[in-house]
Amino acid sequence: MPTLAVNVDHVATLRQARGISIPDPVAAAAMVEHAGADGVVVHLREDRRHIQDRDVRLLRQTIKTKMILEMAATSEMTAIAGDIKPDWVTLVPEKRQELTTEGGLDLTQDNEKVVQTIRSLRQSGILVSLFIDPNPEQITIASQTGAQSVEIHTGVFCDALTEPGRNDAFQRIVESAKLAHSLGLGVNAGHGLGYDTIKSFTGFSQIDEFSIGHSIIARAVMVGLNRAVRDMVALIKDL
Repeated sequence: MPTLAVNVDHVATLRQARGISIPDPVAAAAMVEHAGADGVVVHLREDRRHIQDRDVRLLRQTIKTKMILEMAATSEMTAIAGDIKPDWVTLVPEKRQELTTEGGLDLTQDNEKVVQTIRSLRQSGILVSLFIDPNPEQITIASQTGAQSVEIHTGVFCDALTEPGRNDAFQRIVESAKLAHSLGLGVNAGHGLGYDTIKSFTGFSQIDEFSIGHSIIARAVMVGLNRAVRDMVALIKDL
C-alpha cells in the first residue's frame, strides 16, 4: 500500500504573509504525523519565501516519521542538507518567478550538477529522489545518476481540462512509473494531487508514496488539519 507524505510549506506561506510566528509549520508537522501521515515534506527555497532555515532545523529535531527536504541542486542547499541530515532529499528545479514548481528536472541539461549533488548527499548518508516529468528518457537517465528514487510530476494530469488530455497525461505517469520500477528505482508521485484525482490511482501498485500539500492544507482551512490528513490517508488506503 502506498504511503502519504504531507507538504507543510503553505502553513509557512500563511505565516510569512504577516511576518509573525503563527501558524507554525513545525506544529503542523506534528499534527499531520498524529493524523496518520507517513512523512513530512518541506521545500527550503533559495528565496526563503515560506520555509525558513530555523524551520528545517526544528523539524529535524521533532519529526517522528520521515523528513523529506525538497531543494535545488546548489552548493548552499547541499551544505544545509549535509548539516541537517533529513531522511530524504528530493532534488527539484527552482525558478524565482514561479508560484510553485512548474515541472521536473531536465536531466539532459543538468545531469552533471545533479550527479555531483547526489554524490555529496549520499556521502552524508542521505537518500535521494529526483522530481522529474513522466518521460521515459528522463526516467532512464535518473536510473544512472545514483538516486534511489524518482518522484513523478503529476501536475499536467491534475490540471488537464479535458478528459482525453487527462487520460493521456495519466497514461504517461503509468508508463513512467512502470519503467522506473523495472529499473530498480523507488517511485513516488506528487504535485497538484487532490481528493478527487488521487482516486485515479486505484489498483496501481507501482507508486510507493504520494507527496501532497496544497489540497490538504486548503481543506484544512475548512475542516481542520487533523481531518484533512485523515481523509487523504483513508483514500490512499482504499487505492
